[in-house]
Amino acid sequence: MKRIQLPLIALTIAILSVSCSKKSATDSTDAVMDTTIYQVKTMLLEKQPVARTVEYTANLDAWEEINYAPASPGRVESIVVEVGSHVKKGSIIAYMDKTQLNQAAEQYQNAKSSLNRADTLYKLNSMAKQQYEITKTQYEIAKTSYDFLMSNTTLTSPIDGIVTGKYYENNEMYSGAPNTSAGKAAIVTIMQISPLKATINVSERYYPIIKNGMEGDVKVEIYPNRDFKGRVFRIYPTISSDTRTFPVEVEVANPGEILKPGMFARVSLDLGETEALVLPAVAVIKQEGTNDRYVFKVNPDNTASRIRVTLGDRFDDKLEVISDEIREGDEIIIAGQEKLLDGSRINIIQ
Repeated sequence: MKRIQLPLIALTIAILSVSCSKKSATDSTDAVMDTTIYQVKTMLLEKQPVARTVEYTANLDAWEEINYAPASPGRVESIVVEVGSHVKKGSIIAYMDKTQLNQAAEQYQNAKSSLNRADTLYKLNSMAKQQYEITKTQYEIAKTSYDFLMSNTTLTSPIDGIVTGKYYENNEMYSGAPNTSAGKAAIVTIMQISPLKATINVSERYYPIIKNGMEGDVKVEIYPNRDFKGRVFRIYPTISSDTRTFPVEVEVANPGEILKPGMFARVSLDLGETEALVLPAVAVIKQEGTNDRYVFKVNPDNTASRIRVTLGDRFDDKLEVISDEIREGDEIIIAGQEKLLDGSRINIIQ
């Protein structure tokens, strides 16, 4: 039995030795670096003058929106406007119940008469100054109450605009409870829609460029062949740390009031001619399955470094590229980069 076991042991050792030898050879092959030299074409990255126009989407909003209501609850006597009515500043919108106003008017007239008598007596030194001051104060309180109720009984429009919402009918009780989409209480909503405005969120890199008064163009899908004039009138003083943008409000001309609040619009601003780092679009590669973009930069030892970039604006067949790892004068690969990896060896074809 011992003579039979020795050959078996020897055979097992031989097999294990061959297996280990093959594995060692495979590992050695895997460890060899890719020695392929890739043929590429390059260009120097330069700043080029470009006509910068930025475009953002926005919803059109009323220039001013008033959810109009009396200062206190009460019965709505009558509303003299309907949805779609155009109103002028100061024109009558509605009448509220006059019961409280009539009471206040009577108290005001009594206080006024008392003050007139007190004036006469005080001038004749027939009334103490303290009593005179009390009578005068009572008059001022009565007048304030009367004026307040007068302005809140006959309701007039605070702006030129159009009625876009009506929430009560004649003789209904106004409760003061929120009843509008904005979560406010109102008997009517009035909007000024000429002009309109649009709020766009602009990239932080344009903050030094955007100025009040800057003009732009506005397009809406419902009128594809018309351009509407826009003008920047408010720039917010803060930048969002989440989106790296800042809000800009644009006044939108609305001739004939054909544009309506809520319409979808595209706002274009002409920022003038600036300089930007641009590359042919073919130089920028999109990583499969992601939105990451990158380019390859040539190193002094004829290897390529993969650089992640952010895309700016597009200018015909060129793209603006933004990255802290590239700068003017760098040599960027524009052809032959499809198979490159970070650190691949290259040969530049003139």
